[in-house]
Amino acid sequence: MKVVFSRKGFDQRYGGMASLILPDGRLIPLPIPSDHDRETIDNVGFADLDLDTMLRDLSRERHSSTSTVHYDPDLGGRHAADIPGWRPALGQTGAAQGHLSNNGVGAGDIFLFFGWFRRVEKLSGRWRFVQRAPDLHVMFGWLEVDEVLPVVTDRFGSLQRHPWIAAHPHVASPERYTDARNTLYVGRKRSAYVDGLGGGRFPFLRPPLQLTRDGLSRRFWSLPSWFEPRGRAPLTYHPGADCWKVEGDSVTLKTAAKGQEFVIDGNAYPELERWVANLIRETV
Repeated sequence: MKVVFSRKGFDQRYGGMASLILPDGRLIPLPIPSDHDRETIDNVGFADLDLDTMLRDLSRERHSSTSTVHYDPDLGGRHAADIPGWRPALGQTGAAQGHLSNNGVGAGDIFLFFGWFRRVEKLSGRWRFVQRAPDLHVMFGWLEVDEVLPVVTDRFGSLQRHPWIAAHPHVASPERYTDARNTLYVGRKRSAYVDGLGGGRFPFLRPPLQLTRDGLSRRFWSLPSWFEPRGRAPLTYHPGADCWKVEGDSVTLKTAAKGQEFVIDGNAYPELERWVANLIRETV
């Protein structure tokens, strides 16, 4: 098994603010804004929340529930129940897909999606980010890869096998996604770890989902000590020994500022599969 730490959602360039940790601990991952897509934030599946007011307050009117977003990875939402055969899926293209391909990511591997999150609160009737609350990298979802579809070089065959993918943004706009590397990663029908589909969102912030080490900037992650390479192929984009600092049973990793996908190969890290299994089972 290979595991991919995949950076997604609002950031300082796209969105200009963090995704949300609600007072009850719920995670609200915000897909990046997009003028080229039709999906709106309101459709991502939090029907019990007044997302419009929340987003207008937090963004100072830059974003609202009707803002269009690039909803990818598609881990569920209001639309899923209306699409026969729907499954979780991730689209990737360009250099990021080249990196995944070069590292042999495919069926049987797992994506762990993370992004920038911060706690919010409602004060005097308005939402705001909690003062002095830390900026965190948090894992908000996962995908167990069942199939890898070349949706440009074999569009007809991909749609014939899985008609439901027509709604995915990497398939719905062929005029925009012309790179032959444009690829769709389709989740399993049945998860290997929990009841249900092989992918979804982690609903609440739990300690195992927080990557950022307490007291440090969000780029500094706390991982089990066995992640340290020690002569093995490291988590991609992190080859230097100065990236890793072992502290007891954990290691602090200074993550790369750039790069969407960080890949680690379980052939070199036998602890990886059990770690992922426990992570998913404990947080879904």
